[in-house]
Amino acid sequence: MLAGLVTEGYPLVGEHEWCVPIFLFRYHEDARNYLFSLARRPERRRQTVGRLGSDFIGLLLDENGAVIRFIAGEAKWRKTLNQSAVDTVMLGDLIDDPAGGGARVRSGKGVWNDLNNDPPVPIGVRQLQRLLQEYDPDGYDAAILSLERALVVREPVPLPRTDLVIVAGNASATRDTLTCFLPFEGTPPEYTAGHDLQLVEVVLKKGEALIDAIYDSLWSENADA
Repeated sequence: MLAGLVTEGYPLVGEHEWCVPIFLFRYHEDARNYLFSLARRPERRRQTVGRLGSDFIGLLLDENGAVIRFIAGEAKWRKTLNQSAVDTVMLGDLIDDPAGGGARVRSGKGVWNDLNNDPPVPIGVRQLQRLLQEYDPDGYDAAILSLERALVVREPVPLPRTDLVIVAGNASATRDTLTCFLPFEGTPPEYTAGHDLQLVEVVLKKGEALIDAIYDSLWSENADA
């Protein structure tokens, strides 16, 4: 939800007018996601267990309602934001160097790796298309058709993509104002996917209480459907 709010509420790279018609709630569909990726990236023979696709997907629509661009988001929460926590999110856990020597290195199994290995069409777009068909097939008919053209395995219509990474958490006690833990002076070398890239840090106070309040409101008996 945070990724959707940021996407629709703030100017991002490219200054596109993004549309977030539906929020996706992912389930454990590792096998389905693996087949989706394999069909579009045949060289990928192994699947990272637990990779359930992008945390968030948004659309850019043209004047006729057809999809002309995707935005796919990775949103990560950490109780305390510091450089070590962000490095773990982006680069993976610290492990013993496979080359030996006793050094500790990052595993490489972080967000950068996930983005670099995603198929051109974000995992979850098929689910989004089906939900649009159920939710408003007439209002989103052009979007549904354009998504189908992008999803076919043989000769799909390519659509450009923007990658969005959001890291949110409470400020550490030693954090100075305007300190950034994500790179901001240029595209980091770890990112090789080649899409437009937007990085966002969200620093909160008492973030756990905010998250609990949001989920309590979603699942309360009096919440609107």
